[in-house]
Amino acid sequence: MAESSEKNPERIIWQSYPSWSQFSWLYLFAMWTGMRGLLLLRMNVAGWKLWMGGVVILLGLVVALRYWAQYVVTTKRVVLKNGYSGKELESMEIRTIETVDLDQGPIAGFLGIGTVVVKEKDTERRLRFRGVSNPDIPMTKLQALLPVSEDVTNSV
Repeated sequence: MAESSEKNPERIIWQSYPSWSQFSWLYLFAMWTGMRGLLLLRMNVAGWKLWMGGVVILLGLVVALRYWAQYVVTTKRVVLKNGYSGKELESMEIRTIETVDLDQGPIAGFLGIGTVVVKEKDTERRLRFRGVSNPDIPMTKLQALLPVSEDVTNSV
């Protein structure tokens, strides 16, 4: 068994973090908070510093959330990792994958992001890569790694 893994080592095919666009709702809150702080500053009302501090906190939250998850596709597995510690949160072997789908609403489509949903055979277990920029790329790479089903080989 060890020989086969040495001959065919696990290689990374694709890896990414959620897109910056995934957090556009936080940008809107930060903009609203900043505008309120600027309005208070312009009116010479106390408390504007607190609102501007809120902007900094919201933008810091965007950075923290973006690197919270890391998505990895290897030649053998699909892995969801913690982006800070590198610890695997969830993984699924390629040979157990039944389907790879794209979940993308109209706003996500406009922003160029989507959720890649990987479904495991014989279970209801799903692994989701949320907020992926250009989601067609990992989806296509994953579909290319899937084993050919027996139905397709029998019909040829």
